[in-house]
Amino acid sequence: MSTTPAAVPAFQIIKDFLLKEIQAGTWKEGDAVPSEAALAQQFNVSRMTVNRAVRELTSEQILTRIQGSGTYVAQQKYQATLVAIKSIAEEVRARGHEHRSELHELNAVEANDALAEQFQVNVGHSLFHSVIVHFENEVAIQVEDRWVNSALAQDYLAQNFTSKTPNEYLMEVAPLQGVDYSIEAVMPPKLIAEMLHISSKDACLVLHRKTRSQNQIATIVTMWHPGNRYQFTGSF
Repeated sequence: MSTTPAAVPAFQIIKDFLLKEIQAGTWKEGDAVPSEAALAQQFNVSRMTVNRAVRELTSEQILTRIQGSGTYVAQQKYQATLVAIKSIAEEVRARGHEHRSELHELNAVEANDALAEQFQVNVGHSLFHSVIVHFENEVAIQVEDRWVNSALAQDYLAQNFTSKTPNEYLMEVAPLQGVDYSIEAVMPPKLIAEMLHISSKDACLVLHRKTRSQNQIATIVTMWHPGNRYQFTGSF
């Protein structure tokens, strides 16, 4: 017996529209977005429906509302956190150094129980998995082990990750809503040590990060860094 998929709520359609336009660069940080009245007319819905979409995007720090002025694309707050959400290639080039990467794995995987729970999807949901080693001036500085929700990045497997990092691609297709992360010092498994060209007795700094986009878990990534070659910095 088949069931009819539930219709997407009108407020969610408006949220998705606003997110996609921001992602596409139609509106950049600081730009005003259409008024609630204009959106209500465009989508043929009530002001209350539009107001819910805008309120949720404001609480998610995608938009900011200024009393008596309007609603604007918010400034990204993530760049001021301890771990900035940006490409490692960008970091390396900012230091005036050369970045390159080696792709070790890129495939589609059906979510098992553990991954389904982490991504909050059904068992068997299609995920993408990549393992990439990043180099700075020919010195290995990071092993990036990343899982990606296929629903948010359908063309992930078609990307050339020797010329574009996964982060650069994902920031284009999955506007960032939030991030959770933790950092720990860990002895690397043999395979990770080999990729980083270090001894398995050399401690690594390991960043675990989960990102959210469009009200879904977008990525879960573990990044291994040689403890004697890498440090995390930031400002608030």
